[in-house]
Amino acid sequence: MTEAPVARSGRERSVLVVGEALVDLVPAGGGAGVRVAQPGGAPANVAVGVARLGGRASFVGGIGDDAFGDTVERWLAGAGVDLSLSARPALPTALAVADPGDHGNTYRFHLGDTATFALPDRAAAEAGRFGAVYAGGLAAVVEPAAAVVAAVAREAARSGLLAVDPNVREDRTLDPVRSLGRLRELCALARVVKASDEDLVRLWPDAAPEASCREMAERGRLVVMTRGARGATAYVHGAPAVSVPARPVRVVNTIGAGDAFMAGMLTWLGAEADWCTELTAERAKAMLEYASGAAASVCARAGTEPSAPLGV
Repeated sequence: MTEAPVARSGRERSVLVVGEALVDLVPAGGGAGVRVAQPGGAPANVAVGVARLGGRASFVGGIGDDAFGDTVERWLAGAGVDLSLSARPALPTALAVADPGDHGNTYRFHLGDTATFALPDRAAAEAGRFGAVYAGGLAAVVEPAAAVVAAVAREAARSGLLAVDPNVREDRTLDPVRSLGRLRELCALARVVKASDEDLVRLWPDAAPEASCREMAERGRLVVMTRGARGATAYVHGAPAVSVPARPVRVVNTIGAGDAFMAGMLTWLGAEADWCTELTAERAKAMLEYASGAAASVCARAGTEPSAPLGV
């Protein structure tokens, strides 16, 4: 793992999100084998989450020229996400078939020859205008998008604050060795890393998740590990780890909860810390509680859009 870049201060609070916007086919309530289409994709969920939580988000992605693409565009724009850096190639929208289970969600993907991974290459030149840049999701590992994501990430790491959620996906269409290598490279560039305990095990199988987090934190990163119903822990250089429990809710849905958590982190860091990542224990706890509340708001109802947590 390399040393983290130094974030500059005094930047505007907007977030540039680079990655995929696709359509999730999720189980219909009570319908055996029936799926309903809802817009999604981890980066798109994060962009919408930031906007819904009161932040400013711009999205860089490829949006299909089909009916699904129209739905995705209305969803993003309706949340207040700026789409001026996105494109609509004459290609269809990628699909992700979701299978929620007791131990998380699994997906099967239909990705080939879609607009979803035809990202405009001008995004790297825009990265320095934003308070933070988010990268992650399938676009980080699926070509031709992966090359664009890597270029944007390198520029963001050089000129500002890069936040990464590796969000490891496994599918027969993905090369696991190459995919994990690219995600590790993104984490090495980032100043903020949010990852689930399962993602950390997949990325660094020879180390305990806590050890991987501490190593990244000791190299100057703000690292947050999420553990689903068992809460979340923040690791900051030179300080003890800080943990908070998950907010208790009646779980209706878990799709998009991790993305809502990430959106909560970014919104809090922009509004409350001016993108400073060297947090005291008290401020790290406040950030975790806000992000956990955003995630809980998604778990408590259908859909992936968070609402601002109350009592935080």
